[in-house]
Amino acid sequence: MKPYHLPSGLGGGLDFLICADWTPEQALAVVELLEDLRDRIWAHYELALFDLLRQERDGPREPLPGDHSTADHWPDEPPF
Repeated sequence: MKPYHLPSGLGGGLDFLICADWTPEQALAVVELLEDLRDRIWAHYELALFDLLRQERDGPREPLPGDHSTADHWPDEPPF
């Protein structure tokens, strides 16, 4: 069986079986349902999701050179 790379990042868990003999029309109906669900979730949680995605992608950052906003003291040498 081919390993799938899920957007969630999950690599294990319970198998989710999909009937192998759906018609193309049935498969399309499920895809459209999932797209509608995704659109509704985004419409409701849009700003919160953007904030969460930004936090996950950015992660902790190192302070920029010359950024003394978090420093307890000034460096011994001037920044120029």
